[in-house]
Amino acid sequence: MDPDRLRALLGEVHQGTTSPEQALEVLKSLPFDDLGFAKVDNHRQLRTGLPEVIFGEGKTGAQIVQIAGAIRARHQNVLVTRIDADKAAALTEAFSEADYTAVARCATVVVQPPKAVGRGTIAVVAAGTSDIGVAEEAALTAELMGNQVFRLHDVGVSGIHRLFAHRASIAAASVVIVVAGMEGALPSVVAGLIASPVIAVPTSVGYGASFGGLAALLAMLNSCVAGVTVVNIDNGFGAGVAAGLINRV
Repeated sequence: MDPDRLRALLGEVHQGTTSPEQALEVLKSLPFDDLGFAKVDNHRQLRTGLPEVIFGEGKTGAQIVQIAGAIRARHQNVLVTRIDADKAAALTEAFSEADYTAVARCATVVVQPPKAVGRGTIAVVAAGTSDIGVAEEAALTAELMGNQVFRLHDVGVSGIHRLFAHRASIAAASVVIVVAGMEGALPSVVAGLIASPVIAVPTSVGYGASFGGLAALLAMLNSCVAGVTVVNIDNGFGAGVAAGLINRV
């Protein structure tokens, strides 16, 4: 349940259009729904402003559909990350509002358009085309949190002039998410050019010595530019949430 729905319910009780007993019936499962294999946190949006998000890996399509149904029943938007096409097909078959973005491996069930809460634009900058999947996970997450997102792809350091051509747009953003694999140099370059917070996302893109993104992660953690914040390897979702919290009005 989101704050607006709870406020409306309390108003109905106050006006007498809903009885206290009816309101109690609605509220009794407010903390969580126990599905047996999962306990769906209905209180999370009230606490944090973002409903519970479903991590698709390790769950069956049927489990994802059931969890999504519990979230949707509370008039909350659904985000499923790390979901493959087969599981997404089960979701889109169950809910007409469901939408699958294959490149991001994310699915959404939008019950109501996200309320705009961002005070500015979040820029999501991907170093290479191979980083777009993680970048899109971040962008979709930020958008579902009610933010305006500007996407910029394939502007890595191997052709730095591509980045400079968009410097003004990046500098105008309130928060910048920079996604990069290989040696992970791009976040340091971007952070040295602008005054906005930079959230760096290392990806597992790269050859053997990149150690599945560890090289990029360590490079970002060791950035010589002060104030760069780093999330875990391939964690576009975490970056999107962090950017959304920073950008919240």
